[in-house]
Amino acid sequence: MRIKPMLTAALGAALLASSVQADDKVFGWVEKATVEPWGVEVKAKLDSGALTSSLDAREIESFEKDGETWVRFRLKLEDEESGELFSERMELPLYRDLKVRGAGGRDERPVVLMKVCLGDTVYEEQFGLRDRGEMHYPLLLGRRTISHLGLLDVRDTFLTEPRCDDDSRVVEHDPAEDDD
Repeated sequence: MRIKPMLTAALGAALLASSVQADDKVFGWVEKATVEPWGVEVKAKLDSGALTSSLDAREIESFEKDGETWVRFRLKLEDEESGELFSERMELPLYRDLKVRGAGGRDERPVVLMKVCLGDTVYEEQFGLRDRGEMHYPLLLGRRTISHLGLLDVRDTFLTEPRCDDDSRVVEHDPAEDDD
């Protein structure tokens, strides 16, 4: 009766192989990424335990502009390549509010659409804004973003280098994928 376990294993391997494409890119659980359009290089943690990506932001405040809610915040990031501090005050439309439950209780964070470069592709994604100053990684990429990248190898890090330019492919945000 050893045939049944062997058939099950063979079927599982065949199904897995059919879902992996030859051109799928492989990313480690930590990668270098650039925050666009400035090209600021940061370490990004690919976290399959988080649904929505998160970006280090300071001085976060909501305000009204033309009858819509916007978010004003400051990006304060250290460029991994140059070591220089990048600080930019931004204003973007509020995409949605994110409700987060954690060990410290419930929290609500603003979400905006921004672009990051991983490998040779620019991804427009949802980013929850929060002060990640005490965190090791200023950029956390959640499952929504990871699903656009390719494969995640949790055993390795820094498998790609960000190398985007004006001719790079851009994966635009698709509201149809917003499945909170």
